[in-house]
Amino acid sequence: MVTIDSPRQYTLSLHATPARIPQVRRIVAAHLRHWRLENILQPVSLGVCELLTNVHRHTEGDGSCVLELRWARGQFAASVADGDPRLPRLQGPQPFAERGRGLALVAHLSDSWGTHTTPEGKVVWFTLTAQPQALRPLRPLSPTPTLSTTVSAPVLVDFDLRAHAHPRRTEARCLSDA
Repeated sequence: MVTIDSPRQYTLSLHATPARIPQVRRIVAAHLRHWRLENILQPVSLGVCELLTNVHRHTEGDGSCVLELRWARGQFAASVADGDPRLPRLQGPQPFAERGRGLALVAHLSDSWGTHTTPEGKVVWFTLTAQPQALRPLRPLSPTPTLSTTVSAPVLVDFDLRAHAHPRRTEARCLSDA
């Protein structure tokens, strides 16, 4: 049996394309939910999207990269490795710039972040402190009422529709004719 304290890891090789990044975001969210780390779902999803967007925009080649998620002993780490050896740089605040704020956002959302070169290129990573949420005990649901148990309509015997009919109007008039 796997206990909640056992280390978790997920690795995904992908091409960082605009169509693929939202799919990966959903995959990351599913793993965090499975690991009961919903409390860090938003910052991790956003951080991973920023790292993958950087691969798409700033690396040479087809955007091939490897995403790795790890959780052990209360520490969560996400990393993206790609084949471009150029390290990203954290830029100063540029309030009206359309680009260039991704690493600043990752730095703000995480406890720590960094980069390092590898023989194949580089790795960009970030970490967060994370404890799994406790399981909530299951409670039995009360039965859902059905139509037969909630509504009982009286049976009408010898109902005469003619007695309740509206009198017929013989002439139609407009308000402007009055």
